[in-house]
Amino acid sequence: MQPAATPREIRESIRRGQWVKPTSGLAPAFAQANLVILDRSLAFEFLLFCVRNPKPCPVLEVLEPGGFEPRITAPGADIRTDVPLYRVWKRGELHAETPEIRAHWDGDMVSFLLGCSFSFESALLASGIPIRNIEEGRNVSMYITNRPCIPAGRFSAPLVVSMRPIPDDLVVRAVQVTSRYAMVHGAPVHIGDGSALGIEDLDSPDFGDPVTIHKGETPVFWACGVTSSLAALSGRPELCITHSPGHMFITDSPNESWAVI
Repeated sequence: MQPAATPREIRESIRRGQWVKPTSGLAPAFAQANLVILDRSLAFEFLLFCVRNPKPCPVLEVLEPGGFEPRITAPGADIRTDVPLYRVWKRGELHAETPEIRAHWDGDMVSFLLGCSFSFESALLASGIPIRNIEEGRNVSMYITNRPCIPAGRFSAPLVVSMRPIPDDLVVRAVQVTSRYAMVHGAPVHIGDGSALGIEDLDSPDFGDPVTIHKGETPVFWACGVTSSLAALSGRPELCITHSPGHMFITDSPNESWAVI
């Protein structure tokens, strides 16, 4: 796929089954989103969890029950087909990974689109800050931490973070750049030794792929939307659908529309 492809063109390619890989680096000027789909009976409690934990779970859009078109962030898109890879969960256990979910759809499903750190990667690149997972063609490294989120109803989760190695002399700049993007996780939650977050081995991420950390680079950790998936599963709902980590929904909303001026 050409890097200059529009979000609509990318979603159409995904819908046709032509792109089933992680979406980091695609449509770099446009916001990407995490996806959680739950029954309407659980929607309020899950929304409350997101409101109480805006750093890992910033809400970009909530669809009406049964609605599958994100009319605010991507008019004309179909939430059932336009994510490269979905995970279908039953009672908290993984049931299937699938490139589309129409067979699982019903009129009581509520879809949540939540901010993703892929959305600020273009701003980092524009500032001369390398993104190692893009350079190496890998999914970003994600880790479950020892920091608990604030629970809501039956939903709870530890904070999940994404990690990017940043050259030592560019760490301050990375903080400055990403601080503008509060709706897509914003500034880092931790800089340096991952053991402070309970991470024992950076080469063994809980989600995604390990990436190379060169001499003279510092691990920098941002809140990650996979937190929302863990929270949704904590309530062991009869059915829950999420994106597969790193396989995001690409919106038509420019990243700058979520940035603080």
